[in-house]
Amino acid sequence: MPGKGIVVASWLSVAVFAATAIPLAAGVETIKILAVTVALVLFFLSLLVWSAAFVVAVQRSARGDDIVVASLFFTMGGAALVLRKNLWAALLTSLVVAAVSASTDPFGVMVPMLTLGFLGLAGARYGSFPPKPNKAIRTKPR
Repeated sequence: MPGKGIVVASWLSVAVFAATAIPLAAGVETIKILAVTVALVLFFLSLLVWSAAFVVAVQRSARGDDIVVASLFFTMGGAALVLRKNLWAALLTSLVVAAVSASTDPFGVMVPMLTLGFLGLAGARYGSFPPKPNKAIRTKPR
């Protein structure tokens, strides 16, 4: 399946986040520093993933694809259904973990940015987009 690495990375990030955020939410205070560190590291990783998604989208746009934000992150037309379902499930799972643990790990609310970034990266790499509309090109007379 194209995008398997993105799916695995997305679910791995959710698992690492949940492994620290859920025990902290359950009252295990001894891992507070670890949970905050994990949340911050995952958020900073999201900046890299978002940057990669942006670079890939700009390259595709330069080649003539008409990419808009909504289709890049949310519809991912042309990408395999199993890829889309997995990435959406990972995003929803990370949102639930963030919501459950927000009172004990406020930095955790930033972590779903990583799974959303993976959605954008998959959309940029594997989504299909219509061609840009042709616009008249003005040239100077010679």
